[in-house]
Amino acid sequence: MAGNHFKILQLSRRRALTVLGGVACAGLLPAAASATPAEAEAMIKSLIGAAAPAEGKIQLKLPQIADNGATVPLRVTVDSPMTEADHVKVIHVVAEGNPAPGVASFHFTPRSGKADVSTRIRLGKTQYVHAVAVMNNGSVWHAKEEVKVTVGGC
Repeated sequence: MAGNHFKILQLSRRRALTVLGGVACAGLLPAAASATPAEAEAMIKSLIGAAAPAEGKIQLKLPQIADNGATVPLRVTVDSPMTEADHVKVIHVVAEGNPAPGVASFHFTPRSGKADVSTRIRLGKTQYVHAVAVMNNGSVWHAKEEVKVTVGGC
């Protein structure tokens, strides 16, 4: 008889995952924290230092509405001749509402030919996405776009 009591308390791995999944869906576990606009701004400052970002030269292309936040297409281009004297060193992408604001950094040299990147990113909720381009002369360019996310991807 004692053996039967222990069998009742044993959970298979599948059953334990089902129970935990139900608890998570019921909202009983804490949700993943989201970065705040202030945290995103602080991250941008840590990436660019004391430079004051200017508007222009950089284009950030994202959909206005993303049906699936797990795969949001992103394209960033910077108007630069990409010569030794005038080129983009790095483009940083930062998202305000993801669990961690840093999304990606893309590094360039004059041999890159052009400063143009395309990728897909994950967005957890509706938020602003920032693109910051740091030039070889120390100037910084900034663009931001809001993306409305219908189903989160983080």
